[in-house]
Amino acid sequence: MTLPPLAASSRTVPATTYDAILLAGFGGPEGQDDVIPYLRNVTRGRGIPDERLEEVAHHYRHFGGISPINDQNRELKAALEAEIEQRGLGLPVYWGNRFWAPYFADALKELHADGHRKVLVLVTTSFSSYSGCRAYREDLATALAETGLEGELELDKVRQYFDHPGFVNPNVDAVRGGLATLREQGLLEGAHVMFATHSIPTAAADVSGPREALPSGEEVPTGGENEWYAGGGWYVAQQRAVAALVMDRVADEFPDVPWSLVFQSRSGSPEIPWLEPDINDAIEKLDDAVKGLVISPIGFVSDHMEVAWDLDNEAVESCEERGIVPVRVPTVGVDPQYVAGLIDLVEERHVAPGGTPREREALTDLGPWQDVCPTDCCLGRAAKATIASC
Repeated sequence: MTLPPLAASSRTVPATTYDAILLAGFGGPEGQDDVIPYLRNVTRGRGIPDERLEEVAHHYRHFGGISPINDQNRELKAALEAEIEQRGLGLPVYWGNRFWAPYFADALKELHADGHRKVLVLVTTSFSSYSGCRAYREDLATALAETGLEGELELDKVRQYFDHPGFVNPNVDAVRGGLATLREQGLLEGAHVMFATHSIPTAAADVSGPREALPSGEEVPTGGENEWYAGGGWYVAQQRAVAALVMDRVADEFPDVPWSLVFQSRSGSPEIPWLEPDINDAIEKLDDAVKGLVISPIGFVSDHMEVAWDLDNEAVESCEERGIVPVRVPTVGVDPQYVAGLIDLVEERHVAPGGTPREREALTDLGPWQDVCPTDCCLGRAAKATIASC
């Protein structure tokens, strides 16, 4: 029997009452001695020698071996706790990482020891892809098995929130602020906005998100013609939709500013096609009329290592070589709108007995996104080639 196609918004589950929240992060090294062990964790099972890892490690060495991501998640955890207290939800927040302490397994053992049994998971990624969603689910399942807590702890993950107001609005404010900076410098007439996100293998991009259908019922594309990338899937579609929405929102003050979606932080075998254009290649190809560039890290939720290195160092250098003034605007970080938006997502799923769940919000036609992923969603066949630098 062939089931009819479903829009992502059809895959919702009833709200219930949870005991606690788990903030799920990527993790990062916190000292020089941590760098190679951390990169071994990220690349475990891929047979990558330490010599190759050291090529990535120099990014961390440049910053004393410390990725900012853990401190940023500590700040986010504190901000979430404050928002939860203000709303009177009474949910404690725990924190665990995929690749560095505190690990998922440690967080799950702590949750269980403290008497919690039903946990709602907030993941620090907003877009649909293997590495941004399914890998977190798989690693949490592995941690449950390794700790012997299967059947003891129930973990549910909130939906991807790429087009939730709490994510979109801070990015609108950031781009508006970046363009205002160029205007102050007399560079608005020659302005361009680049939305930067993590590159992934094109094969992984093609199978990102559910395979069933677009919200219209049309088939999900897996091919096409583009100067840089012939492919489909939800990862690129979601990012283009949000970037277009941001530019539409700033058009009242800054109309007709050209923009593009670019990629960064490519890694892995050079024989494997990845999403392009790389931001540095895209900067090199900008028209000579471009004098000011707003760089928006739309694909990230915090100013971690890839933002600090790939954008604040490499992309800025590429701009300087072209005589272009760069303005790198912030990620959502702990912006109060983002923090409130994450707790809005919690309140979609968590209600006191007899309560009413919060209405689901989405600012594009693609959402609100699904609570439950089908088995063919964000297949990871090519994603495991990644060496991340968070």
